Amino acid sequence: MKLKRLISLLLVALMVTAIAGCAKANQPANTAPTTAPTQAPSSSGDTSKGNTSKGKFDKLITIDNFNVAANYQGVQSGWFAKVLKDALNIELNIIAPQVAGNAIYQTRVSAGNLGDLVLLERADFADCVANGLIRDISDKIYDCKNLMVFKEQIETYNKTIPGNEDGKKIYGIPVEMTNTSPVTLSEEVIYSSPMLRWDLYKELGMPEIKDLDGLLDVLAEMKERYPTNEDGDPAYPFSLWPDWDGGDNMMGIANVVQLTTWYGEKIKQSIILKPDNTFTPLTDKNAAYYKILKFLNKAQRRGLVDPDSGTQTWENIVSKMTSGRIYLMWYSWQVGFWNSLERLQNGTAFIFVPVMDQLYYADADPYYGTGRIIGVGSQVDDEKYERIMAFLDWYASPEACEFQHNGIKGFTYEVGADGRYYVKNDNALMDNLPVPEEWGGGGYNDGFNKFNQWIVHSISTNPNTGEPYSTRYWSTYKEATQTEMDREWKERFNAEFPVDWMKKNNKLLISPNVCITLPSDTPDISVIRNQCEEILEDYSWRMIFAKSDSEFDAMWDQMVKEMNGLGFQKLVEFDTEIYTMELEAKKAAAASVN
Repeated sequence: MKLKRLISLLLVALMVTAIAGCAKANQPANTAPTTAPTQAPSSSGDTSKGNTSKGKFDKLITIDNFNVAANYQGVQSGWFAKVLKDALNIELNIIAPQVAGNAIYQTRVSAGNLGDLVLLERADFADCVANGLIRDISDKIYDCKNLMVFKEQIETYNKTIPGNEDGKKIYGIPVEMTNTSPVTLSEEVIYSSPMLRWDLYKELGMPEIKDLDGLLDVLAEMKERYPTNEDGDPAYPFSLWPDWDGGDNMMGIANVVQLTTWYGEKIKQSIILKPDNTFTPLTDKNAAYYKILKFLNKAQRRGLVDPDSGTQTWENIVSKMTSGRIYLMWYSWQVGFWNSLERLQNGTAFIFVPVMDQLYYADADPYYGTGRIIGVGSQVDDEKYERIMAFLDWYASPEACEFQHNGIKGFTYEVGADGRYYVKNDNALMDNLPVPEEWGGGGYNDGFNKFNQWIVHSISTNPNTGEPYSTRYWSTYKEATQTEMDREWKERFNAEFPVDWMKKNNKLLISPNVCITLPSDTPDISVIRNQCEEILEDYSWRMIFAKSDSEFDAMWDQMVKEMNGLGFQKLVEFDTEIYTMELEAKKAAAASVN
């Protein structure tokens, strides 16, 4: 899955609803719903706008941010731009390879200046340190009180950078760190699982779904009864998109890759980690990539796949999710584009429905971060360096976390007379509500944080409330969302929430979070990977739209033949060696708490 996913993870951190509307996501996410207050909030709540640093920095500075998570390029605008100016007198000029193309990375690396502030995948970050593109920030980071809350995680990561095993230098800050543990799963919903419209599922009698064929039967009946949304536009159980294919250290098309986790399998580039901790090639017909691809082909042949799937953009998908033209969601953050409090209350929201032969893979809390790293470019001058470090420390602060995970006080949430936080305007994301002029005006979604990644994970505790930043875990949210749908779900599945059901039924496989920097591809491996990825994506999309089993399998066999001819087996050997390092670290983490 490509990086564009992560904007949704961040947005849903403010707006997703429904405990079982189980992404990240992402990115991602990570938090969920917004709801109306269960009691009238105080009208005298603080409406500060992040002015804690106002006056400290008189000069406006533009910071060039090379950012692999961003799907927006240009200067941050809207309400979050005002937050940054008020707090630090900075503006972010975002350089996004997802928008500009991946070649911009090599171009800027070759020029010796990737950016003032960079966000990179872990392996690329280590390469940039080795090539002198990243600045040592150890002279200032220990004075950053908000960052030092995560001192252990930051130091542990930096010791994994080749040549810095003694940890004397600090180059990078992991993103989405938590203060729990490497083996804890705090979320009540996992990143990927099957989610159905509760009203439609209930109308069918809430049948037990035994396997993927049974899931198709349920979805086919939904489509037969409701071939369109309320506006008369065609609706489909499956609506896919190609924008994110080949990202996040996973080869293949993203919509297939994520569904492999429904069977306890995790794609690691050219190989798949099986539930028994063994690796198999992605091209193994007995593994989940083939299984899920075949499942989507069966769905397509039954008329259940949106015919636009192979060509539509992420923007098209957002429109279809928000207008009720999709009957199956599988990322936890997706429900943020549909589940409002009103829909939770009237039972039309999406919610997890188990498929009985599945074993759900879930990553533990990202104690050490989710893999990406923030750093400072080596070419920044002292004045800009000081401002960047002030930004990073602020970005890890409770004040910044509330902007990131909760939005604008007084607009998307309020503080009640009882001191608790209450969500407000739960449709701000879905409807891009106009922001008050005091916050700069414009649409809420339009002005959202384009950095699109955060240092502190939303499951972490907000010291201002004693509750997680994630609105889904606010006591006020839980009170407000005790809906009839929630009660019906609990009664039907004899569990409090999806992870509770998975644990009770031995249907959950938790993978420990570890801090390890894996070797980068050699030039030869990089060529093989890119060539095989192109073939894999092309054939995978064609296989989804194959007209018969025989045509599907003929395409699969031809795809494997072509990939093997390009050296795919070398790729498998390389990936098995490096991901065995990660696997051993995960085993050690698990053993340390047993």
